[in-house]
Amino acid sequence: MNAQRPPAVPLVTIDPYTSIWSFNDQLNEGPTRHWTGRAQPLNGYVRVDGKAYQFMGAPSTAMKPVLPTGKQNPYQAAYTTAKPAAGWESPAFGAEGWQTGTAPYGNPSDRHPAKPATNWLDEIWVRRPFELTSTQFEKLQLLISHNDQAEVFLNGVKLYNSDGGISDYQTRPIPAEALRTLKPGRNVLAVRCKNTGSNAFVDFGLVDEQTVKLPSALSKAVQQSLKVSATQSEYVFRTGPLELGVTFTTPLLMDELETMTRPASYITYRARSTDGKPHQVELMTSASGLLAVNQPEQTVSGNVQVSSNLIFGWLGRPVPQQVLGQKGDNVRIDWGYAYLAAPKGDRIAVSQPTDLVQTFVQKATVAGNAEFNTQPVPGTERAMALVQNLGSVSASPKQTHLILGYDDLYSVQYFGENLRGWWRRNPEMSAEKMLTDAEREYTRLMEKCRTFDRTLYNDALKVGGKEYADLCQLAYRQAIAAHKTVAGPKGEVLFFSKENFSNGSIGTVDVTYPSAPLFLLYNPVLLKGMMEPIFQYSESGKWTKPFAAHDVGTYPIANGQTYPEDMPVEECGNMLILTAAIARSEGNAAYAKQHWPVLTTWVDYLKKEGFDPANQLCTDDFAGHLARNANLSVKAIMGIAAYGHLAETLGQPDVAKEHLTLARDLARRWMEMARDGDHYALTFDKKGTWSQKYNLVWDKLLNLNIFPKEVAQTEVAYYLKQQKPFGLPLDSRKTYTKGDWIIWTATLADRPQDFQAFIRPLHLYADKTTSRVPLSDWHETTNARQVGFQARSVVGGFFIKMLEEKWKK
Repeated sequence: MNAQRPPAVPLVTIDPYTSIWSFNDQLNEGPTRHWTGRAQPLNGYVRVDGKAYQFMGAPSTAMKPVLPTGKQNPYQAAYTTAKPAAGWESPAFGAEGWQTGTAPYGNPSDRHPAKPATNWLDEIWVRRPFELTSTQFEKLQLLISHNDQAEVFLNGVKLYNSDGGISDYQTRPIPAEALRTLKPGRNVLAVRCKNTGSNAFVDFGLVDEQTVKLPSALSKAVQQSLKVSATQSEYVFRTGPLELGVTFTTPLLMDELETMTRPASYITYRARSTDGKPHQVELMTSASGLLAVNQPEQTVSGNVQVSSNLIFGWLGRPVPQQVLGQKGDNVRIDWGYAYLAAPKGDRIAVSQPTDLVQTFVQKATVAGNAEFNTQPVPGTERAMALVQNLGSVSASPKQTHLILGYDDLYSVQYFGENLRGWWRRNPEMSAEKMLTDAEREYTRLMEKCRTFDRTLYNDALKVGGKEYADLCQLAYRQAIAAHKTVAGPKGEVLFFSKENFSNGSIGTVDVTYPSAPLFLLYNPVLLKGMMEPIFQYSESGKWTKPFAAHDVGTYPIANGQTYPEDMPVEECGNMLILTAAIARSEGNAAYAKQHWPVLTTWVDYLKKEGFDPANQLCTDDFAGHLARNANLSVKAIMGIAAYGHLAETLGQPDVAKEHLTLARDLARRWMEMARDGDHYALTFDKKGTWSQKYNLVWDKLLNLNIFPKEVAQTEVAYYLKQQKPFGLPLDSRKTYTKGDWIIWTATLADRPQDFQAFIRPLHLYADKTTSRVPLSDWHETTNARQVGFQARSVVGGFFIKMLEEKWKK
């Protein structure tokens, strides 16, 4: 992004499992991380005339348990599910009448990797006394998993508060005022957790993050600049008399499905002398064994291989591996193999990480022992490292590159059948061939990526302004990499989303819906690949309800819906609207015709239940159940209209007239029932409320003319008065918002200045948020902090303004 600080920088963005980011302003300020926040170190070093600098990553850290979680070592603590007296969190509180239970605490769920030992469902308060012999820690942190809301106190001082759930264990910093309460002897951690829907879980402990020491001769490179574009992140460093450019490229080019789905990402190095003198330059890049495990204690082995034109190292779990052996949200892959490859002539070794660094700093090379490498050790204790010798570098730049790849063997289980990634659908394809193809196409793809990035930025700039173009650049790789493309049972493209830091669902309809504009813009085949599993689920008879399913499982197991509650109006409306959008994008309704019977079933449901929805969830399910939801009603009306429009395209004039007339009649009734003075209300029965009616945008994009234009104009004028410093709230109930819906709402505006008025605060959020994670689509508009969610595909919805412009032509 130009002149903007991304909340996190995409580096290697292939799919939900192979997704590595920098969570810092400086690439060498901290370890690179998986999108979940778990360290997955990529480290980079350069020697200039024998002096060594680190430009990527940071000294690695080890988490030493101080107070183990229940997952690590089940503990007992006092708890209650009835609201306690004031002061329950203080060390002196008596807790009379509380029960004693074993952690973790929660209700049985197949979504969480740790199984609860003590059951609760609605709300729980837990007090955990513990003893310390010393209060000297390097970096004490809270380690917690909770679903949903949680607040944590240390010796009566609040150290953590969250409205959103964390489905697996994450560390959180402890404020200084809480740390100051620690003392030798007895201390107390106290937690309150409230379940706002479906599953309940809480477990907590303390860890000390300790830094692994590196050679004292190693200096830190000075970062000069960063630019993030759609497919590339470009850094420039100063290392003494040398300028070093480092470019991360994942060629997610949607007009080349073979390229886009290839699990290979490039790192390019470009060095030049800045003092007019030649300098001897060597580079080392290392990738940790943590890329191939879910938990740091899991073991890996590795080795080095040579092909006809490549040398590559690999790391992976010992065989036999449990391929597709786990599912869930905050989990990482622990099957398949990570690869580091370069042209023959470079040197690769697999060894202990600090040994690799020591050898490079001292001798400008790396070494490993094959017999030693194949012995399984914890992922933290093994890395593969590549050394590339640029020789003498003068003012004329020298360049080299490498490939980081991952072969997951099988990607998704789909109704009992294990499916390979699209790139691996041919039985003759292998990781070695994949890396060879990536190397052969390096030059072409780098040029095409640069051209694509310029075009995307200029197109976004033209339709929405600089801030909008910045946001689109940041969203592009994130949206695509939250999916996995596989070859379906009939050889069809299936494009599965993962609900990152939401609930881990796979193929969720109300995640497909907001992400759709990006894929409608660049390749609707991928949107069909998102929708096809839901169609097939109903058409197979496995899903028998008269409305669309919410999902097809928990990633990467797609054997049927696992979300505990249906969203009938939401999902029917989404599927109908998006099918009409595909017809608009492709210029025909062939895809709708293919699925016409089930679309008819779904529109019949909307005609019966959609206009005045019952107390049910919508895509904004984090906000809870809501009856008579006016925005959900708009979706139902637009779903009915979409069906009528498709019928018209398919040569069914009577069906078209029936549904388009009904939709317009319902729109008029909607206006009467939702009107609330100078705007339209959140629900039909609660005046003095409001909400973003982002579902209206399809009336404009599909040119259906169901609602009078005054509805959108009235709403836009009202929204402009409701804005907070960091965006437009989702509705009148809370001050938090969803970034994707802001851009949909902004697209309702007819005047460019009104569109940009909505975009500027959202851009400010991305620039100023203290939540250093891959862009969260759920944030607080008053302080720019993440509420929940991160790295989700829904930011593909940012491209709806560009889609509108394309469809105007």
